[in-house]
Amino acid sequence: MEKTADAFRTISEVAQDLDLPQHVLRFWETRFVQIKPLKRGGGRRYYRREDIELLRAIRQLLYGEGYTIKGVQKILKEQGARGVVATWRQPAATNGAAAAAALYDALDPDGEDPYRAAENELGPDSSRDAAGSAGYRVLERLLIELGECERLLGAARAA
Repeated sequence: MEKTADAFRTISEVAQDLDLPQHVLRFWETRFVQIKPLKRGGGRRYYRREDIELLRAIRQLLYGEGYTIKGVQKILKEQGARGVVATWRQPAATNGAAAAAALYDALDPDGEDPYRAAENELGPDSSRDAAGSAGYRVLERLLIELGECERLLGAARAA
């Protein structure tokens, strides 16, 4: 029998859902005061849907975005648990598509697929290697732009 979306989850269910060991969830409880699972007799933990969403957001910040525990604590202090969840909520199905679209926009602001552009430029009999080199050039351009962004950020921080 499947649980409803609002049903409480045990630590083992949450750990499996988030692909984390149970001891990590217990450790996070000591570091993030916002994580407050319901505790019943014997210290058994029961997580609400809001707890799981917060854990998922914390996991994304720590493992996906590379924040430190202190960094996440600071974000939680500034934005609160609901703000963090709202900001970092990323449904798996739409997140991948959005990330891919954002990557293509970053690679080629004109919206043209670099591989297709190379094939059009080189002709229909061109090899995938030639198209790959066009993609490489686009990535190279992006790397140069990122370097320029880094330089500008460094200058802004120094000012």
